Amino acid sequence: MRFLLIFGVAIGGLLSACAQQPGYQLHPYDYTTEKNITVPNGAVVSAHPLASQAGVLILQQGGNAVDAAIATQLALAVVYPGAGNIGGGGFLVAHLKNGKNITIDYRETAPAKATRDMYLDSAGNPITQLSLDGHLAAGVPGTIAGLFASHKYGKLPFSKLIDPAIQLAEKGYVITAQEAKNLNDTRNEFLKLNTAPTAFVKDIPWKAGDTLVQPELAHTLRLVQEKGMAGFYEGETADKIVAEMQRGHGIMTLADLKNYTAKERTALTFQYKGKTIVTMPLPSSGGICLQQMMMMVENYPIGKWGFQSPEAMQLMVEVERRAYADRAEFLGDPDFVKVPVSKLLQPAYLKQRMADYQPGKAGNSDQTKAGLIKESEQTTHLSIMDKEGNAVAVTTTLNGHYGSRTVVGKAGFLLNNEMDDFSVKPGVPNMYGLVGTEANAIAPGKRMLSSMTPTIVLQNNTPIYSLGTPGGSTIITSVFQTLLNSLEFGLSPEDAVNKPKFHHQWLPDVVYVETGFNEASIQALEAMGYKVVKRGPIGRTELIRKNLSSKKLEAAADKRGDDSAAGY
Repeated sequence: MRFLLIFGVAIGGLLSACAQQPGYQLHPYDYTTEKNITVPNGAVVSAHPLASQAGVLILQQGGNAVDAAIATQLALAVVYPGAGNIGGGGFLVAHLKNGKNITIDYRETAPAKATRDMYLDSAGNPITQLSLDGHLAAGVPGTIAGLFASHKYGKLPFSKLIDPAIQLAEKGYVITAQEAKNLNDTRNEFLKLNTAPTAFVKDIPWKAGDTLVQPELAHTLRLVQEKGMAGFYEGETADKIVAEMQRGHGIMTLADLKNYTAKERTALTFQYKGKTIVTMPLPSSGGICLQQMMMMVENYPIGKWGFQSPEAMQLMVEVERRAYADRAEFLGDPDFVKVPVSKLLQPAYLKQRMADYQPGKAGNSDQTKAGLIKESEQTTHLSIMDKEGNAVAVTTTLNGHYGSRTVVGKAGFLLNNEMDDFSVKPGVPNMYGLVGTEANAIAPGKRMLSSMTPTIVLQNNTPIYSLGTPGGSTIITSVFQTLLNSLEFGLSPEDAVNKPKFHHQWLPDVVYVETGFNEASIQALEAMGYKVVKRGPIGRTELIRKNLSSKKLEAAADKRGDDSAAGY
């Protein structure tokens, strides 16, 4: 697809200054999406073509995959406002050329004034809109802290990495048909939930080819460029955040912002048939659930059964059911609650979890509870590999589409609504239908449980896959299925990403399938006793695979959105 400027902005405004050598240049008024590429040196795949190209620019200028990940995230905060952000949070998983695995947790935290029952009425009933809409729904943003925590593993100055995003915000870029639709669909909420005018609202409807210019966001990014982390968490921007909170009856304070820290955590690693899976630990539930599911299928001949065969699908649904039941019961922020991680991942425990699995007969979530032990869909993912052997997988989020739909006045960026990812009340589903217990209850400074599952696969300590996806509660199952699509069923990167997916999350006890799913497989599952429901797109997976024979990088961007791959 090609997106052209409608109103005749001069070509001289193109961002060619961002590139100091031949190759990708940012053309914000005339760009294309690339769904599948094969390149020799470096590849970036993300939710927007301009963000992917910004990452490749950095690789071409001598940056490594971590540098490119920082630049891509910052560009996404400009060109993909529905989920790209500096007002949200995320997780980074990386394998470095020196053999080190790193994970960085920049998940949002509950403000100091947050309380366990802050979204309940006097009768103890949840007021769900309070955790979803507006100022009170926002956790303390972690993205900028996470980018600076990542930067020590990069090579280039941070000021260079943020420059493409600043240029895109200042000079503008043309929006796609999908982005125009999203902005128009959210117009009334923007008007209702904001205390100051925003760049996302104009008098007439948005259309494809319109230019979105964000001067206030550009100014905020320049403060970060000039002052580092203090340009966001202190001073002018912090004052604007707090002023916004006061106008909208939020609870975030200057102390909340100044005290926020990103945390390096120990990567969750496990073996699967000769390969090493590297993924995110708590407070992501994704890594633990992914390991549980991969270990529960490992001893079955799932590859022999075949892609989307009834036998393979049933097994995958049943391991998903068991992992999500454990997620609801046991998982939470490990800095606040004791989570029995080692026991949840013991082979004997997982074997016991599958003891009541009956091939050909549907399980039941009323009978299959959590194991016994003496734990939005608007998120965005990017994957990067460079020629040096570094691989990065990053998933970031505002939670809901455009987060809380609240823009910080005069600062130009959206705030998250991550507080809904806590268990507002034990047993009450959140916006994705996920339930939780006291382990994920609200507490000041606590990180809310997440499903984000950025993942890297190694073979002989060489990265061969970088992948992840948005999708709220469907993130974990989408990563699980994409891995099996490639490792077990032999699908190409393009097919592993784009073939219809399915999802089960314990409660509700339903198998969701994307439109276009194989009807014979649906009928076979229904004959076993499963309730199958068709739904819209599941996730937007980004995948890079290194072909060990050709040494080339094969990058696949999801067809479900404007996602795009770039490389050189």
